[in-house]
Amino acid sequence: MCVSAISPSQPLGASIQSADVQVSIVGVTGGAAGPDEQEAIVSPAAIIRPRILFILRRLQRRHLAPVDGTISVPAERTSMRVVIGADHAGFPLKEELVEHLESRGASVTDVGTDSTDPVDYPDYAAAVARAVVSGQADRGIVVCGSGAGASIAANKITGARSAVVHDHYTAHQAVEHDDMNVLALGARVIGPTSAVEIVDAYLDARFTGEERHARRLRKVVELDRNRG
Repeated sequence: MCVSAISPSQPLGASIQSADVQVSIVGVTGGAAGPDEQEAIVSPAAIIRPRILFILRRLQRRHLAPVDGTISVPAERTSMRVVIGADHAGFPLKEELVEHLESRGASVTDVGTDSTDPVDYPDYAAAVARAVVSGQADRGIVVCGSGAGASIAANKITGARSAVVHDHYTAHQAVEHDDMNVLALGARVIGPTSAVEIVDAYLDARFTGEERHARRLRKVVELDRNRG
């Protein structure tokens, strides 16, 4: 979003003010106007107009502006380690997601299952969750018929934070606010197109680290440790 044409020598942290918005510069990109003008990447924390904040939140989900007002560069897609598992009901969708993940450049670990022969979802959900918690993978994805059973099983592994997600908003919000690390999908609820969009939103999102979210997450972690 081009807020204002600025000089390449404009220092980071400087402010630009217009009739519509006042922002702080946190970075610049090459502008179309020529070498003497560039586009400003702004800090959403400085936005005072709701309309502009809404636009920046949309850009944040595309990695152009962080919602917490800090410079946050997401890990490159090629460095993301993803572990994925499914039961027999989720197997066909899992296969499509593996192909998509590889096309993104992710390093994929597929823990099965490898056919539509009946199996027990807790085995695969636990394998995915353990891989994430142990640090073998950055994010996990589990697929079963509804997503519910796999999510329940994954959450029994201490350190795993799983949720059933069938919409774009929750896919990124659950990471940004709750630090979700295992995504659960229902192959009998959504199709491949929606699943791919949800997976991308999930993998592209980052925990904001804002104090209120960090405080709540600490309480969740404590509950997880005590289990009671």
